[in-house]
Amino acid sequence: MKVIEHINRAQAPLFSFEIIPPPRGKSAQEIIDIVKMLQPYQPPYIDVTSHSAEATYEERPDGTIKRRIRKKRPGTISICGIIQNRFKIDTVAHLLCRGFSQEETEDALIELNYLGIENVLAVRGDETNYKKPLSKDRSINFYTSDLVTQVDKMNRGQYLEELLNAEPTNFCIGVGGYPEKHFEAPNLKTDVEHLKTKVNVGAEYVVTQMFFNNMVYFDFVDRCRAAGIEVPIIPGIKVLNQLSQLKNIPRNFHVDLPDELVDEIRENPSHIKDIGFEWAYQQCAELLNRGIKNLHFYIMNDASVITRIIDRLN
Repeated sequence: MKVIEHINRAQAPLFSFEIIPPPRGKSAQEIIDIVKMLQPYQPPYIDVTSHSAEATYEERPDGTIKRRIRKKRPGTISICGIIQNRFKIDTVAHLLCRGFSQEETEDALIELNYLGIENVLAVRGDETNYKKPLSKDRSINFYTSDLVTQVDKMNRGQYLEELLNAEPTNFCIGVGGYPEKHFEAPNLKTDVEHLKTKVNVGAEYVVTQMFFNNMVYFDFVDRCRAAGIEVPIIPGIKVLNQLSQLKNIPRNFHVDLPDELVDEIRENPSHIKDIGFEWAYQQCAELLNRGIKNLHFYIMNDASVITRIIDRLN
């Protein structure tokens, strides 16, 4: 089932989750164990992130340097297939602009279609230290709106090359939204305009970047509605549980941590897990009380704290 159908048919709040593939060299058992933990909570869908290739440099015994190009976390499509077909939970495969040609994207969409996966999240992707060279017969999607357009065209049976009697795909397309604006946007107004472009070319729902102040989310939704964006805007929730996140989250995700939250953690650093849990719980409770239908949890690879929050909410 499509994400938008889950949302429209929901009689009770939905709790969805986002996980990342295991590092290269690891088995999928860790992911399987996480899904088993989440299964009793009847998730409507689970997102699986995608990652571009990166360059690493290794010094050889002779003193020369060798560059290796590889993905640290491959396996997005395979993991989606495992979750969807073994556990019967709908999955959302993340698609990236950066690091992938349009031809590779089309192949990925064909594979997802064969697996019966109906949902994709189109994102531009983070900048990496490696820019993939493209041959003259290849093309790329520069912006998320370009990627959404490609998926939407395939939904109408239009592939990169003209194919006789080509069958259309049937993907539900989601995109990301940034309540505190994307760090490259000059201001939030411009960022909302870019989001509206993504919706106009085919996006059916928005899932937000993590935020820790609900007023930021509510203001963002108001701005989007005023701009004519009517699709569901799903709040993304992340639970703080490590002191290092006070630096890493603002640096990597360009979000602000509220003064009250930071002060409490600094005063009681040994209780960060309890503080992070309570803060996220209060966020979720307020969002649900305000009529939000779907909460999306960025669990990465630790589901235990999220299941505690859901247990308490229930």
